Amino acid sequence: MSQHPAGLFVGLCTFDVVQLVDQLPGPNEKVTARRQTVAAGGPAANAAAAFAHLGGAATLLTSIGSHPLGVAAAADLEGLGVTVRDLSADSTEPPSVSSILVTASSGDRAVASTNAAGRRIAQPPDLTALVAGYDVVEFDGHHMDLALAVARAARAAGCRTVLDGGSWKPGTEQLLPSIDVAVCADSFRPPGTTGPEEVLRFLRDRHVPWRAVSRGGQPLVWEGPHGGGTVDVPAVRVVDTLGAGDVLHGTLAHQLSLQPELTDPGFAGALRAATAWASRACTSFGTREWMK
Repeated sequence: MSQHPAGLFVGLCTFDVVQLVDQLPGPNEKVTARRQTVAAGGPAANAAAAFAHLGGAATLLTSIGSHPLGVAAAADLEGLGVTVRDLSADSTEPPSVSSILVTASSGDRAVASTNAAGRRIAQPPDLTALVAGYDVVEFDGHHMDLALAVARAARAAGCRTVLDGGSWKPGTEQLLPSIDVAVCADSFRPPGTTGPEEVLRFLRDRHVPWRAVSRGGQPLVWEGPHGGGTVDVPAVRVVDTLGAGDVLHGTLAHQLSLQPELTDPGFAGALRAATAWASRACTSFGTREWMK
């Protein structure tokens, strides 16, 4: 693996409209936003942008289409150095749009989105050629049929595979056997689990070698083949938590791509570096200002 690693990010791309408000509106209430921003979004898209920002060659495999909003989302990502491979390039339907309200006093965000629902994707014809040359392949669990096919091809090719477990989705159980590293949010709840320890045990029982659960500002907990521990989250003044988890995953993928032989200490170190970048992302509004 080189110092300029290549990462393939498989999953969701949205068109995000983000508004900074003093408080969330109630029924039939209108509020005036302090600020707004529009940008490409989605876990895989934001992770690819973070990977590219750190000097990696990032490719996003997704569904966007030729609608003007989709064109704008793709242009935003390409301006950040991300190569976009759109498997729905001929579609004229609008892309998935996320409407996001960020509360100014806390940085908490409220999101409404269709995500990947109803999106039709043409499967790539040659998955072996598709994954060739990538140091790391990351999945956000959206477009699950595509994720399953690419994950199996990546595992067969010897590529390191990473799961961004933002939430439990249909098909995740079938994806896990092809995953080397799973880092899940506290909201990731496989059937029958109620907390981080049970989530880690669930992943261990499904033979995911390296696994972790992030818990917002609380210490991240992790396990590897020979040990485990916690990683403290740096204390920062939170402006906006939107995209912080995606930044964690993109920077983690970059860190992992620099380690040909992953060890428990190496995994812990990668988590520490990624957590620091994610905390930095919380100190600015939107999913782009932290890059400046």
